[in-house]
Parts: sequence; C-alpha cells; structure tokens
Amino acid sequence: MMTSSWSGLLVISCMLLMSWAAAAVDMSPVRFDAAYMPLFGGDNLVPSPDARTVLLKLDRFTGSGFVSKSAYHHGFFSASIKLPHDYTAGVVVAFYLSNGDVFPGQHDELDFELLGNRRGHAWHVQTNMYGNGSTGRGREERYLLPFDPTAAPHSYAIAWTPAAVIFYIDAVPIRELVRCSSGDYPAKPMSVYATIWDGSAWATDGGRHKVDYAYAPFTAVFSDLVVTGGTDDDHCAAMGLMTSEVAVMTPAKRGSMRRFRSRHLTYSACYDTVRYNGTGVVFPECDESEQDNFHAWGESKRVINSRSSSSATYATGSGVRID
Repeated sequence: MMTSSWSGLLVISCMLLMSWAAAAVDMSPVRFDAAYMPLFGGDNLVPSPDARTVLLKLDRFTGSGFVSKSAYHHGFFSASIKLPHDYTAGVVVAFYLSNGDVFPGQHDELDFELLGNRRGHAWHVQTNMYGNGSTGRGREERYLLPFDPTAAPHSYAIAWTPAAVIFYIDAVPIRELVRCSSGDYPAKPMSVYATIWDGSAWATDGGRHKVDYAYAPFTAVFSDLVVTGGTDDDHCAAMGLMTSEVAVMTPAKRGSMRRFRSRHLTYSACYDTVRYNGTGVVFPECDESEQDNFHAWGESKRVINSRSSSSATYATGSGVRID
C-alpha cells in the first residue's frame, strides 16, 4: 500500500510540473567533457580546445568513438555531424542509444547509421529500433540524404519518451515509432554513443564496395551536442519531455514527415516480405496502404536511385549521384 501511495504522489507531483516542464527542457548544446567521455580509438578521437567539437577518425588501425557519462531513461539527444568526403564506401558513422553492455541478449537500441559510398554517389542514413533484445525483428529504414552531408554539418536527433520515438534530421521528423504492447519498445536506461567504424561487410551496396584505406583517415566532425533527459530514477523528466515541442507531432510536422518519406525513403522492413517469409505488415508503424509502392524485398519503387537513373542529384544541385 505504501509503495502504491508513493507512486501516486510521484505521478501527481510530475503532473503539477507539466505546465511549465516544456519551457524548462534545456536544449542547449553542452561541452563534450561535460556529458561524454572517450570510448575507443586513442588519438583518433580529437576534442577541440573549447570541447565544443569532436573529430572521430577511422584509419587502417582503428576507428573511434565516445559515450555519455550517464545512462538516460528517455530524453532528447542531438548532434550536428559533418561527414567524410571523397571515397567513403564501407564507412559507417553512427549516433545512437544502447544498453547492450548492461543487458546483453535483452538490450534496447535506437540508431542513426550514416553509410558512406563511392566517389560521386550519395550517403544514405539508416534508422533502427530494438526493444528488449528484439534483434531478430530489425526495423531498419534507409533514406537518401537530400543534401551533401560532407559540405556542412547537419543535425541528427532522437526524441525518446515513454509514448513514442521520433527521429529528426535538421528539425524535420523523418520517422515516428509509437509504443505498443508488442514488447519491442525501448524501456530501459540507455547511454548515448557516437562512433566511426569499418562496415565493409554490409554498409555499401550489401558489402560489394569495401573501405579503401588509401583514402584514410576518414574524419567525421561532431558538434552542437545536446543531451537532455532523465537518469534512471528521474521519471518526472521523462513526463516533462512528453510536453515539449520535440515530442509532440503536430499536423504540420506530420505533413513534413510524409513529404520527406515519400521523396527519400529507399527501404523499409515494413515491406520486406522476402526477409519476413512472405508476411505483410509486420510492425505497428507500417502503413499497409503503401505496400504497393515497395518491392517484395522492401525497396521503394518510387524513389529514384542509381540502379534506375544515374542522373539524380542531391537537392543542393551538387551533381552527386544518388545510390
């Protein structure tokens, strides 16, 4: 009875805070050393003197990465990333949340994975979600980036609340995953990671094109690091985040998301009936009405890539082919 009463008081207290919690959510960038620490890579991880920017490098000896000092139970996590240029096939730059080191076999994960390409071909970005060790039910989606990500930094952000996950690129929502009863939703505290590594086995055209270290070192620049969330026992922070602008999907934001997805989504596990043994819609976020727009192996029939056209370019007009 005492536990139940305490839980009720906590909920009431949090609800009283909800009216001003949105204004209290701090989205300001933090210093690297305030929120993060090196994970691996030694000298391939290079913070700037003011700790506002971090270089992550990949060479023939090692990649590099950093990890948050705290684990968070929901929150908003963002980084501006400028990607390596020239030949980058096989290179993977990742910004993600995970607790795989704490819950092996039953871990949660939310991913941005930026996938390099051959010279003159566009980078892709992939999102994914695992909950409670659901690695056999990967929910990958891949998108063409509608800009040259090597020319300037662009923002990649994850809003994770008890109700939904929203992925953003440059403040435009590109994917929403609403919590359901399937058990595949991340519900345990996660740390925030940033890495660069060799994904030759799969990252570019299914592994056909490997990392070529003649072009190394490959350098990704991380800046504008935003880490806003509740730690393990700070449930009020999670409830407060739910009222903030980044966690609320307005009609205008849904419209922007639909436009982005119709123009740039190249693959969705929703429609990969080959992978899922002939089944149709396999996840609650899938829209069965879109099934005819995708091949049986999950690739879009509408979004043009170099398999059907070598003349498609970035929206910036940079002349980079989409692949």
